[in-house]
Amino acid sequence: MSTAYLSHPDCRRHDMGAGHPECPQRLDAIEDWLIAHGLDVALTRHDAPQARISDVELAHTHGYVAEIRDTLETLAATGETRAVDPDTIANPYTWAAALRAAGAAVRATDLVIDRQAENAFCAVRPPGHHATRDQSMGFCFFNNVAIAARHALDVRGLKRVAVVDFDVHHGNGTEDILAGDERVLMVSIFQHPLYPYSGAVPQGENMVNVPIPAYTRGAEIREMIEAMWMPALERFRPEMIFISAGFDAHREDDLGQLGLVEADYEWITMRVKDMAERHAKGRIVSVLEGGYHLGALARSVGVHLRVLAGV
Repeated sequence: MSTAYLSHPDCRRHDMGAGHPECPQRLDAIEDWLIAHGLDVALTRHDAPQARISDVELAHTHGYVAEIRDTLETLAATGETRAVDPDTIANPYTWAAALRAAGAAVRATDLVIDRQAENAFCAVRPPGHHATRDQSMGFCFFNNVAIAARHALDVRGLKRVAVVDFDVHHGNGTEDILAGDERVLMVSIFQHPLYPYSGAVPQGENMVNVPIPAYTRGAEIREMIEAMWMPALERFRPEMIFISAGFDAHREDDLGQLGLVEADYEWITMRVKDMAERHAKGRIVSVLEGGYHLGALARSVGVHLRVLAGV
């Protein structure tokens, strides 16, 4: 079996304006790196379908979904652009992109559970892990990973899933949605203090939050992951692992001040893959979150995919 790679042109059409770090060129940089290094031939490509409203409502309230749908469909009809918070801007193509991003995560989950792929990576935007059950924020509209995790549990019947989040920013939306759900273990690292200024106090016993001071380097972060994540994951024995794959903790990324490099992302992916092989039949779905220095993002996704694909 191969590694599935899910994306869609609609994800590039969502554009928050000149100079915004969460830009369409992020996906172009990843694609260019894969082609230049011959990794694209090791992946099985799939077009991301649009998520159904019922999929999105696995993680978000009916009222929020109706409100954001009304807003984004209005923009699609009028051609206007609108800020939904100071950092998060919607354009006429955002509704389609958001549905594709969530749909990619759901489709990837089905591919992996049905053994049509060993694991999967979703090269999608907008990202998702700041979207709470009833609020868009931090460049995010729908929480792609939380939707996929709930799909695995509520629709596909898995008993236990884990969420691994290594973005430089705390995945507050994922925690808001999944805290207290005993079927889920979420482990995360994030710079603290840093936007969204949360996570220091976990919201549920199923949360293993590891706040990290600015300027911490990779060796220290690896030690924290080994000490905090791995024993919890080992005890939990997840049947599937979802990754919120943010690469903005890279030392070249200006949106944070942590010191990870490509070798650290390779190591993290190897440790998660080893856990999945022991407990989850190798089942991993990884979904792109942050990462805003285009070169560092492309290289980091590249090593992440090399480990997933075993090449």
